Amino acid sequence: MDHSFAIVGLSGRFPGANNISSFWQNLSKGVESISTLENQPNLVPHRGLVDNIDLFDASFFDISPGEAALIDPQQRLFLECSYEALESAGYNPFDFEGKIGVYGGSGDNSYLINNLLQNHQLSQDKQDYLIAIGNRPDFITTRVSYKLNLKGPSLAVQTACSTSLVAVCLACNDLILNNMEKLLRKE
Repeated sequence: MDHSFAIVGLSGRFPGANNISSFWQNLSKGVESISTLENQPNLVPHRGLVDNIDLFDASFFDISPGEAALIDPQQRLFLECSYEALESAGYNPFDFEGKIGVYGGSGDNSYLINNLLQNHQLSQDKQDYLIAIGNRPDFITTRVSYKLNLKGPSLAVQTACSTSLVAVCLACNDLILNNMEKLLRKE
């Protein structure tokens, strides 16, 4: 049984690179894309910062500006990159009759703690539900599935530094299992 896989669409945002091509150019030229922050004791003064994180096109994804402001930037970028990966692959999820799944995760959410919870007006408003789905890592893949009309599995993964690799392994395993089920049904 063949367990080969092909990557047919790709997207990403990285420090110093707003897309995969720029990232590859930086890698091949040895460009250092880590920013140096203020030097403080007990703090590593370097960090990878992604540009244009504030340029999320909420209306494109049928999200109000108010709701978009409540969504963790990681979720916003994940949604944008998911759309771009489908576009790169040449798939229109609104016309595609098969199943497209989403496996992914995010890092710690400092946006909620440092931005939203500091805003006392928000704590007075009844936006708890929007804040929860916009900031809990459980919703990162289901938002993409819902907004992009994806009908396959939607699995949020949280395994610290190995999240991306584990998400890829889970997706591949799911493809293998689905192919085995199809083969068994034919017999």
